[in-house]
Amino acid sequence: MNMWAGDKLLLFAAVFIVTSCVTINIYFPAAAVEKAADRIVDEVWGDESIKPGQDGNREEGQPQGALETAYIYALAVISPRGAEAAEADIDITTPAIRALRKSIQDRSDSIKPYLDSNNVGITNDGFLTVITGEGLNLKQKAQLTRLIDAENKDRNDLYVEITRANNFAPDKVEDVKKIFADSWIKKAKSGWWVQGPEGDWKKK
Repeated sequence: MNMWAGDKLLLFAAVFIVTSCVTINIYFPAAAVEKAADRIVDEVWGDESIKPGQDGNREEGQPQGALETAYIYALAVISPRGAEAAEADIDITTPAIRALRKSIQDRSDSIKPYLDSNNVGITNDGFLTVITGEGLNLKQKAQLTRLIDAENKDRNDLYVEITRANNFAPDKVEDVKKIFADSWIKKAKSGWWVQGPEGDWKKK
């Protein structure tokens, strides 16, 4: 082994040791999660510029590599600014995440009429809730309850899967949820009910 190869091996080993000793709590790629949230919300609510499964420069089935992740975390230890500059797109293309995205998108056409009629609103934590059953018969009310329950479960499962797929600490599910909540509310259609931070309701 020549000296240069030996130096490279030692450098890699040093980076590995450093990154192995650092918990993933040190760095949370909020900007990348926000970008992913905006893309998924646009995909669900019909932004024509976004095609289902289209995730920036990362191709389907090509998650962020282990070395790429280690490099970003190593930069976080040395310099948070350096880590931010090197921040890559997070992985939102695992089979579990793709299935949840499709389920949420497929359901959106059934939910949007209830948002349009103000029977349903978006809570400040990014989930859906029934505001009023006015104008709905018993069958429609039962259907709406099933839709909302299924939608909220898929959204919560999506945040858990994104956290797991990107090796974030389990407690980062709440951070992912908060970022998605901001996106759901920010991109809500004019006239939909949204809940403010203090629990007050208003039309977007």
